[in-house]
Amino acid sequence: MEQEPLHRREQDILALERRGFPGPGAKERAIREELGLAPVRYYQLLNALLDDVRALAHDPVTVNRLRRVREVRRSER
Repeated sequence: MEQEPLHRREQDILALERRGFPGPGAKERAIREELGLAPVRYYQLLNALLDDVRALAHDPVTVNRLRRVREVRRSER
């Protein structure tokens, strides 16, 4: 059985994570302006996406990179 593809917003979140941002605040501004989300909500959705097999299938490089970052942060706590 084939899994359903990511929704547009989920794809947009991963696309935003692939980009580089020039300085502090630029990413948060892009989150608000381009996705219409509060940064806190954005990061909640992103964190859920990292555990979604559909996201891994859609963009394995970005998802695996973010999973590694998340694991490092968890181990530092």
